[in-house]
Amino acid sequence: MTLEPWDLIATGTPAGVGPLAPGDVVRVEITGIGALENRVVRG
Repeated sequence: MTLEPWDLIATGTPAGVGPLAPGDVVRVEITGIGALENRVVRG
């Protein structure tokens, strides 16, 4: 599949994954595009 400018990539939560907690890190990486990493903080 070819990604075009302004395309969005959405993901869901795989089975067996528990809730996020402060201090957890969520990282999404796509080869050839890059990575996005976010640390969970208390709101």
